[in-house]
Parts: sequence; structure tokens; C-alpha cells
Amino acid sequence: MRLALVGVLVAAMASPVLTSRAWAAEPKAQIRGEIDSALRAQLARAVGEVDDAPANRFEARRRARSSVELAQALLRSEGYYQATVEDVVEGEEDPVAAINVIPGPRFLISQPAIDWIAPAPAPDVATAVNGEIGLNVGDPGRAVDVIAAEGRIVAGLTRRGYADAKTEPRRVVVDHAAFTVRPTYKIVSGLLVRLDGIKLDTEGSTNPDWVAALAPWREGETFDPDKVAELERRLLDTGVYDGVGVALAPADQTNADGNRPVIVSLNDRPRRILEAGASFSTAEGSGVDVIWTWFSHYNRADTIKFQARAANIDSRLGVDLSLPHWRQPGQTLKLSVAAVNEDTDAYTRTALTTSADLQQRIGRTSYYSYGLGLDAGRYNENRFDPVTQAPLSFDRDLVILTGRGSAYLDQSNNPLNPTRGYRVTLNVQPTAVAGEDTVLFLRTEAQGTMYVPVEKNAHTVIAGRLRVGSIIGGQELTVPSDRLFYSGGGGSVRGYEYQGVNPRLPDNTPRGGLSLFEGSIEVRRDIGESWQAVAFIDGGSIGFQETPNLTNMRYGAGVGVRFKLPFGPVRADLAVPLSPQPGDSNFQIYISIGQAF
Repeated sequence: MRLALVGVLVAAMASPVLTSRAWAAEPKAQIRGEIDSALRAQLARAVGEVDDAPANRFEARRRARSSVELAQALLRSEGYYQATVEDVVEGEEDPVAAINVIPGPRFLISQPAIDWIAPAPAPDVATAVNGEIGLNVGDPGRAVDVIAAEGRIVAGLTRRGYADAKTEPRRVVVDHAAFTVRPTYKIVSGLLVRLDGIKLDTEGSTNPDWVAALAPWREGETFDPDKVAELERRLLDTGVYDGVGVALAPADQTNADGNRPVIVSLNDRPRRILEAGASFSTAEGSGVDVIWTWFSHYNRADTIKFQARAANIDSRLGVDLSLPHWRQPGQTLKLSVAAVNEDTDAYTRTALTTSADLQQRIGRTSYYSYGLGLDAGRYNENRFDPVTQAPLSFDRDLVILTGRGSAYLDQSNNPLNPTRGYRVTLNVQPTAVAGEDTVLFLRTEAQGTMYVPVEKNAHTVIAGRLRVGSIIGGQELTVPSDRLFYSGGGGSVRGYEYQGVNPRLPDNTPRGGLSLFEGSIEVRRDIGESWQAVAFIDGGSIGFQETPNLTNMRYGAGVGVRFKLPFGPVRADLAVPLSPQPGDSNFQIYISIGQAF
């Protein structure tokens, strides 16, 4: 309520200012004459506006004459080469500046031509580039179209390997008898460029052979600007460099075979970075993190992270290794080992975990991955026996082998603050458990999110989320507690604490389930340039069969604010449970970076 009141007051204070400005603005000169509405609007924009009316006829005449020059320039650029524009001043005490416009006939494009300055490109290239000029006989003779066609000619040559293509002053003939505009473009195509290898320019330790292996071309191949740009993107994707530059070497560096190298400039990040952080949540408790990151330890844009975390729920000590472009471009090898201690309301786990994954990029932000995980540890679990309908607790030592398959499709426009598009995530984990229990099961989970702008400028966005999960082949008592489904918290159903949506045992312990269903809808409204207000409703349920159970849905609702920073919004949400159970808090507060989904 307080936020809404502030918004109303700001709008109320801003309105008189905006109104007075709009009232004071008036055209520099009125546009007279029989002109179609589109051209009249263009002339009005070209002439512009002033804050005050002219003080006298002398001032009005000065404004009218300057408006004549602006209008004539606009009319010529639009193909009206025989237009008549006259300045007019009316009135004595309250003079009015005006211009009288007679556009005359609009000149049309005649046959455009290219005058190749030796050496000319190959005949097939010349033919293809001619077809891309984009000027048709009979089109309006607009200056902007004539200039844009010249840019398309050079771009077409560059795409076909003529990297040194350039222009010389074009010749445009305006025929006042035939009312035509005939442009002739003088183009220096230069020689066809063929690529050599990589010349690495860096003060860092990156291995030149590793960079050369990333190049998407072979020695002697025709220059392709898209392939040069792809090399730059592959290097940026590693996240190891503060700056990356990839450019074709100058012509004087052409080698004896007639090939030119590509110069790669790398600005390395510091080799070692030490980070520390703390977090607090009413739903998930507090924690302290220390992360020590090594970059390019193996001189190939690799990342090694040593992490120590002490927290109420998830404490761990581990190391992660990431090797980008492993064996082939776009493929990343990720290795991880950690000692973990999880202490949740539903279970405690002390284990050693290891994993190895291969992630293959698809496009700029999408990927799929596959790998294996091996966990060995001790579980202390509070469970529910569906046969006796009684709670029970037991300890067991388990070894878990997990196949890890996932896919992520991102068609949104921003990773941290999307306003349009959609995302889909899929995880499939065939799992084998050995030790004091033996069981095989398949854990699957999918989530989709969508973002729909209500207005063209995306000041209001409706965001939706749907998440479903299922465990096939396992029993509630035999599936390890950390592989069961839980719901509640900042990343699922807000208004509840971590695991708070799950049904409870008599001692108030959350009961893990074999299936999951969650949904959210959120309205995001910009307030000025830096702030955003949010209202949302979340819902979720946990089932004890393989298919989701929607009969025990629990809901939460709330409001939030976002403060937009260059790297993404800072999020603060306040949510209340609409279907509280005994022991639930009256509200939950969530603070994080990025949108909730």
C-alpha cells in the first residue's frame, strides 16, 4: 500500500511538469500546403519545435526561413527534387511563422549500377552482389535507401571473402526531365582473402595451440566474417578473459602462400580470485561461503573452484574443474568432488559425492549434457510407512550411481531479467542404489517458463512457470530421501519455508514424495527506469504415486520489488501461505539476484 501511495504521489507531482512542457511546445513553423499525412509528419519532425511563440515579426521571419532550409533538405532526401518551399509570416501583434510546401513529383529510382574498380570480383560474386543491392526500378528515390544499398554491396563482398572491399564516391544522376534518380556505385572489391592460422597476442599463459584448435576454418579457406566472429564467441564463452579481440590481420601480413592470419588478442582475468559471502533466509537459514578460483591453471581457459560452505541446511567442502571446448568446440567437461553434510527437516546426510558431465552448447545459451554421478554416504531419515500408516526413523549406508542427462532450451531475451520468450529444462536420472538397500528407479523432472510483454515497451510483463516431476520404479521407503521430491521456498512455492509444502508427519517432519507439481504466475511492472513492482501467486503439491497429485495443492501469494542493476535485478519478495499447516510461519522473505524464474 505504501509503495502504491508513493507511486501515486510521484505521478501527481510529475503531471503538472509534463503538462506545462507539452503546453509550451509548439512547432517552429506551421506546415501549409496539400501534403499527405506521412510527409507532413516528417516535415514537422524536421522543422522541430520551440518553447515559445515568436516575440515579433523579425523573429517569426527568421524561424520561417530556417524552417525552409530544413524542409528542403528533408524533401530532397525523400526524392522530391522539384519541391517549392516558401516562408510565410502572418499577423502583426501575434506573428505566426509558417512555410508553404508544394512537393511536386517524387523522383523514382532508375536502373542502379556498380562500377567495379580493378580488380573486379569473380563473375559469380559480382552477379550475386548485384542481386542484393535492394533498389528496384520505380522505388522512391530516397537518399537513405541509396546509401543503404551501398552498404549492402560492401557487406555482400565481405561475406564472400573480399575482406578489403571499400567504396569510392558514388555518382548519383538526378534527371529532372524524366523524374528519375540513377545511382552508380564505385566499388573497390580488392583481392579474395584466404585465411591462415592464428597469431596470439596476450600477456597471459593461454596456449596458442589450444586457441588455434578453436578456429572454425582451415588454412587456405576463404575468409568468412561469421567464422571469425564464432572464434571470438568461443573464447568469450569460457568466462576466463576480461577482453577478447579477433580480427583479420592487415594485408601486409599476407604470407608467401597468399593467406592472411587472424590476430587474437586476449586480456586475462587475474589468475587467482578469493571470494567470500554470507546469506540469510527466513526459509532456508543462514550460511557462509568461501570460494577460491583458479583460472587457466592448465593454460587452456580452464576454471578450478575450491569451495567451503558452512550453512544450516547444506554444508560442503569441494572442488570443481571446468574444461571448456574439451575435445571439440562448444563441449565442456565438468568434474566435481565434494564432502557434504545436509541437515534438513526431512533427513540428514553425510556423504562423499563425485560427478563427471559433458555439456554441449546449442546456440548461444542452450545446451544438453550427460554424465555420471557417484555418491557414498550415511543417511538418517524420518519416513512414513504407507502400509502401517506410522512414522519411522532409520539410518542406512548407501552407494548411489546416477546417470545424469539434462537439456536446457533458452529462447528468452535476457538471462537474468527476461521480458519475452520461453525456457524449457529437462532432467532425466536413471539411478541404482546399493548398500543397506538395493533399488533401481528413474527420476525425471521438467520445467517450462514463459514471458509475455503486455506492452510493446515491455514495461509490464506476465511471467508463468510450470514444473512437474516423477520417480518411476521406486518405493517411497526405498528411494533415498535426497532423491525424493520436496516443495516450498524461494525457488518453488513462496510463502513456505524450505520443504514446507510437503505433507507432514506427526512430528512435523516433511514427507518426501514420488511426484511433484508446481505452477506460478507473476506480473512484473516497471516503475521508472530502476525499479519494478511484482505480484505473484505460486502453487504446488507433492504426491506419493508416480503421477502428480493435484488434490493436495497448497498456495502462496505475495508482492515484491526489483532494483535493476547492469548485471540483473536484485529481488526482494514478501509472501504469505494461503494454505498454512500447523507450524508454518505467517510470512516468508526472500532476497536474491535475478528474477524468481
